[in-house]
Amino acid sequence: MNDYSTRLHTAMQAKRTAALVGLDPRESSLPAEFARILQDHPGDRFERRARAYEEFSRRIIDVVAPFVAAVKPQIAFFEDCGPAGMLAVRNVMQHARDAGLIVIADAKRGDIGTTAEAYASAWLAGSDPSAAPYPADSLTVSPYLGSDTLTPFVDAAIQRGAGLYVLVRTSNPGSGSFQGLVANDRAVCDHVAAEVERLNQSTRGNGSYGSVGAVVGATHPLELRRLRQVMPTTPLLVPGYGAQGGTAADIRPAFDGQGLGVLVNSSRNVIFAHLRPPYSEVAESRGWEAAVEAAARDFASEFPVPAA
Repeated sequence: MNDYSTRLHTAMQAKRTAALVGLDPRESSLPAEFARILQDHPGDRFERRARAYEEFSRRIIDVVAPFVAAVKPQIAFFEDCGPAGMLAVRNVMQHARDAGLIVIADAKRGDIGTTAEAYASAWLAGSDPSAAPYPADSLTVSPYLGSDTLTPFVDAAIQRGAGLYVLVRTSNPGSGSFQGLVANDRAVCDHVAAEVERLNQSTRGNGSYGSVGAVVGATHPLELRRLRQVMPTTPLLVPGYGAQGGTAADIRPAFDGQGLGVLVNSSRNVIFAHLRPPYSEVAESRGWEAAVEAAARDFASEFPVPAA
């Protein structure tokens, strides 16, 4: 099967974890060895930073690929490097696909009509990495221009065996100012969740889950439980674990009995493990990549998935 949820859950069962590593490179947090690229690589400062981000992300992928099922490049950090950054993230995504990982492009796209169609065409490669300029298996999208703006993304996901993650209840502290507003006796996020579940049904086929997912933060555990009830067949992407305060106990009620249906994101706690104890001690003795490996292994063990 080439549908997204089947491919995702097969990868999770193969790696026996629901862990997802976010690729959020930041110049100020890179290991010291990348100062060489940032200072001496040909090109302007944007091209040098893009080169550093690409090499760092590729090496992260090489380290974490044995332990996790998926990676999530945060497109903003690469976009901040200009054209060279967009080429870098394309190369990073392809490297991850070559490593057998599911790739979620965290670009939060969303617009009307033909513009949405163009975004979907550009980012949703799905089961065939060569089907789009950016070879993502799935893409984060915003619903706040209306449900009709999601339709082009859903159509592309069905056609290409790709997935979506619609922003429903995000992990940032201020998310409730809009998402928590009550309309017709329900919070806005509940209305969005109901629409996501409806759209998701059109992609389910014979599987337990469809390919239209939802982003729900671990920082809102009570809402996570409630929204899972609203979206019983929707795959969830859960940010906010670790550095933002979400715990494994907060997230576990969202999983099904097979340990499926949820991907849990951790970014800086893994990719910058060399900066925090106890992994900083590993980095001092064995290098920053050894620290990332130890952090990735520990993170993956927090969210076990039984083998198929």
